[in-house]
Amino acid sequence: MYTAIGYAAQSSTSPLAPMSFQRRSLRPDDVFIEILYCGVCHSDIHQARNEWGIAVYPLMPGHEIVGRVSAVGGQVTRHQVGDLVGVGCMVDSCRHCEACRQNVEQYCLEGPTMTYATPDRVDGSNTLGGYSSSIVVSEHFVLRIPQGLEPASAAPILCAGITTYSPLKHHGVGPGHKVGVLGMGGLGHMGIKFAKALGAEVTLFTRSAAKAEEARRQGADHVVVSTDAEQMRAAAGRFDFLLDTIPVQHDLNPYLETLKFGGVHILVGLIEPVEPPLHAANLVMQRRVLAGSLIGGIAETQEVLEFCAEHGISCDIEMLDIRNINQAYERMIAGDVKYRFVIDMATLQA
Repeated sequence: MYTAIGYAAQSSTSPLAPMSFQRRSLRPDDVFIEILYCGVCHSDIHQARNEWGIAVYPLMPGHEIVGRVSAVGGQVTRHQVGDLVGVGCMVDSCRHCEACRQNVEQYCLEGPTMTYATPDRVDGSNTLGGYSSSIVVSEHFVLRIPQGLEPASAAPILCAGITTYSPLKHHGVGPGHKVGVLGMGGLGHMGIKFAKALGAEVTLFTRSAAKAEEARRQGADHVVVSTDAEQMRAAAGRFDFLLDTIPVQHDLNPYLETLKFGGVHILVGLIEPVEPPLHAANLVMQRRVLAGSLIGGIAETQEVLEFCAEHGISCDIEMLDIRNINQAYERMIAGDVKYRFVIDMATLQA
């Protein structure tokens, strides 16, 4: 067993606070990682406050993890001591169902083991995430951080990055396509970068005209202010794909009308139920598709890391002292971060 320290919530109403705990001893295929950086995702807040009704306490968030390997199990072949590695949203799956065999473990038919707040498949213990000094993970779910990626800004690629890259790749986005990205937070700004790097013409849909200059800096070719009825009418029937990163309930109907016939509106946020109701005619009359997408498999997550290194893509981050994590949560809720907090784990020892 390894003694670790981290920040955890003890209940849905308690703030995150320091906690000492035990990481398991290495299994034959395990990698022990000393954590250097961990991104802060909005889903961390949902889970810590049990807003999805599935939290298990103590709950230690964190699934955008970058660190160094400090020990390996006897059967490990992919990683060695000293390697710079990452761990994303999953730490295990059944590995034998149809989804796992297709390398899309996020859709494991028996349910993936998430990096935190999920029972370990071997001993049943509650997984504890990356707001901590270390983590032990099966080598299959450990990613290699390529040379050329700055470690801190690489951390959010393991969630915000793969969440936006995976649907663009799955739906074949490329040169000649017109892509609209809805929202420009942690996910949206990465979606803009990826769609542009894949060769698409990219438009940001935003409620704020003040974001136009920033959107173009991120790579957007155009900006549509969604609260401007005239701009939305002018956008009707223009887009092949919409990547919807808006994290709260919103009216999908005006956006669907901006798709070409056969266009695809991709949801990556858990906004259920859809409210206000969807007008079926917006789909049926133009053979449009409303699709969903959840993170990405391990092979595709490695692919997006390599893609980012090749194209010079990184997440825009603000470094965070872990002692300020509760204030950071409030700032995230207020939209006061561009675009992702990343915890410097050196502050855990301070």
